[in-house]
Amino acid sequence: MKNMKFTKMLTTIFAASIIVAGCSQATTATSNHSNSSSSSEVSTSKLDTVNIGGLWELTGATAAYGVVQDNAVQLAVEQRNEEGGIDGKEVSYQSYDNQGTPEEAATGMTYLIEQGNSVVLGPATAALTFATQPVAENAQVPFVSATTTVDDATINSETGEVWEYFYRTSFEISFQGAAIAELANQNSYETAAVLKDNSTDYGQNLTDIFVEKFDGDVIIDESYISGDTDFSSVLTNVKSQSPDVIFIAGYYQEAGPIIKQAREMGIDIAIVGPNGLGNQNIVELAGAENMTNVYYVAHFVYTEDADQDVQDFYNAYVEKFGTQPDMFSAVAYDAANMVMDAIDEADSTDPRAIKDAIGATEGFEGIAYDITFDEKHNVSAPAYIQEVVNGEPTENVTVIEPE
Repeated sequence: MKNMKFTKMLTTIFAASIIVAGCSQATTATSNHSNSSSSSEVSTSKLDTVNIGGLWELTGATAAYGVVQDNAVQLAVEQRNEEGGIDGKEVSYQSYDNQGTPEEAATGMTYLIEQGNSVVLGPATAALTFATQPVAENAQVPFVSATTTVDDATINSETGEVWEYFYRTSFEISFQGAAIAELANQNSYETAAVLKDNSTDYGQNLTDIFVEKFDGDVIIDESYISGDTDFSSVLTNVKSQSPDVIFIAGYYQEAGPIIKQAREMGIDIAIVGPNGLGNQNIVELAGAENMTNVYYVAHFVYTEDADQDVQDFYNAYVEKFGTQPDMFSAVAYDAANMVMDAIDEADSTDPRAIKDAIGATEGFEGIAYDITFDEKHNVSAPAYIQEVVNGEPTENVTVIEPE
């Protein structure tokens, strides 16, 4: 592990998301997400194009994760087409709004496959990934999630075998939880309060690994469920026992109100959390004035002295969407480009050939990190723990490399 001071930090992780809702759940374009785009000038015949699907949370409670990833894939496809496409073929991108529900995600995967898409990107969250894995496996169509982090997400729980057609490009929860515990250990915190989302594997798994790796004592272990809004009882207990740090094992929807209510009760201790806290919406829910002494795990951070390809992505995203990209944008952009490189390498639009080429990916140079898949379809990636003060990322970022 190493500490890094980044200068001139761009406020990117907490970038505003554009939530897009349309009359139709599915839209198709070659270089633009809109039905009324200039893609009408390009042939969208399934025989003349390379067809990629996107299965995203474009509406619903987790839309802030899905919309930015969909945006990033649109950008990657547009840029690839400007470079001549893949083997001279235009790349056609079609996205489907899974509305943040497992049922609609399964329906959407079926729809995208029936529409002739050779590979699918998404979803953003684990529960929706689990709902779509059997559909894609039965149809023998590969799909890649850039942000599903639950441990063993690539393993079929019924057979114990690796899902043949599913890959993910993000680190696992066990590494993320261990990184948070390591930060707490580095800061010599002796006692911790854990507030976990008990309705998700995400919250439960994060808690288990944090408790295992934390050198101090967990003196409070409280649960909540997605959708809860009143945390006064739990926080009263936290205040009475005065732990050194609060670990929120969940998503921004509940973490925002927890932080707001904690600060209003005079609880000013450090609050740490996973990548689920890395979104602009949490600042709106908590209040910028309350978002100080807060730390969360990021997949990536942007700086003005970053490599040119990172700056090119950042500028192109801002120009196209009018908002700054966040860490979820970055990893989705990498996943899309990795998939398109695999299609090029396969020299085929056959899903099985694409699946094999994805699996053979080694040393793909992404803007977030390099991608090489292991035998379980996972990657090894660093974790960046970002400090937040008054709702803004600071120059203080702790980088934890995988072992």
